[in-house]
Amino acid sequence: MSTPVEQAFRDHWGRVLAALIGFLGDFERAEEAAQEAFAIAAERWPRDGAPDHPAAWLLTTGRNRAINRIRRERALAAKLPLLEPPRPQADQPAIPDERLELIFTCCHPALAVEAQVALTLRTLGGLTTEQIARAFLVPEATMAQRLVRAKRKVKAAGIPFRVPEGETLRERLGGVLAVVYLIFNAGYSAPPAQGELAAEAIRLGRALAELLPAEAEAHGLLALMVLHDARHDARVREGELVLLADQDRSLWDAERLAEGRALLERALALGGRGPYVVQAAIAALHAQDPPDWPQLAALYGELARLTGSPVVELNRAIAVAEAEGPAAGLALADALPLERFHYLHATRGELLGRLGRDAEARDAYRRALALVHDDAERRLLERRLAALG
Repeated sequence: MSTPVEQAFRDHWGRVLAALIGFLGDFERAEEAAQEAFAIAAERWPRDGAPDHPAAWLLTTGRNRAINRIRRERALAAKLPLLEPPRPQADQPAIPDERLELIFTCCHPALAVEAQVALTLRTLGGLTTEQIARAFLVPEATMAQRLVRAKRKVKAAGIPFRVPEGETLRERLGGVLAVVYLIFNAGYSAPPAQGELAAEAIRLGRALAELLPAEAEAHGLLALMVLHDARHDARVREGELVLLADQDRSLWDAERLAEGRALLERALALGGRGPYVVQAAIAALHAQDPPDWPQLAALYGELARLTGSPVVELNRAIAVAEAEGPAAGLALADALPLERFHYLHATRGELLGRLGRDAEARDAYRRALALVHDDAERRLLERRLAALG
């Protein structure tokens, strides 16, 4: 069972830090103030009891610590009048929620994608530098340098701490959603050291859907992640990867599936037709028994139109193979420019095997094995190859 301070950290770190960054205009100062506030809470709450409104308490404490620090730095004394916080009212515990400004700052296109990911996880997620480094398989010192450079770039480039407006919001939102989905994928198909990333991405997705209630794509992304996560426990059996068609559906989380479908309905009710909404609809159809393969092929076709991705076209080829037969799917797969993509060759191996063209199927599986890097996928391909004799 978690302590009140641990629960408050999970629930309020991102919100408190975002408010302090908006208040102080400085990532480093805000992070120091937030850390001090939580350290004080860890000392006082076990003795005095947790406050009724932990987020407001933490924000007020963080602000006071920051102001005291600035007061000690005589060079900034002239700025003190601007930094006096309003006194919180006893009957108004709410604090301003500036997480939306923070995530758009962290995901600003002036920053490299890896910096956007690291800064988002550090500030909004509250992950330590060590945790982020471990998740992305880089040395802690490398990740620390990446975070320092990102914060300096925000300051030096004058990246604004605000939500863009109008068409700029639409353009920038796509980048924000892409970062969250990148974090999810890094954790979803990862060893346990990275597993916490998927849960963190879903938390970020929930925050985005809460902060942007009218944005269909935000709800679509959250639906997509929740639907995928519902099948997490069935994806691996005794260390071996299990394909969707072979998964034990009793291991799927029915509650999460229902939540994902409800989120998808919300996105569709908002008029969502973007790539994340379409992907969520595809994930929902895959969870049906049996899947509606003609509808899946149509949705993959729409997703390919939206994204222009040959990888999506490969998924359409697989759906077409199920709906119309392996020859139809193979014809689509053979036309794709994905020679260096092992999934293309694995798909060709499967379809050629169904057509009885075993020699060609073996060649395709060997080509896939030459390109694959994941050990679980390698073992799966070896089993498929061995089954051909």
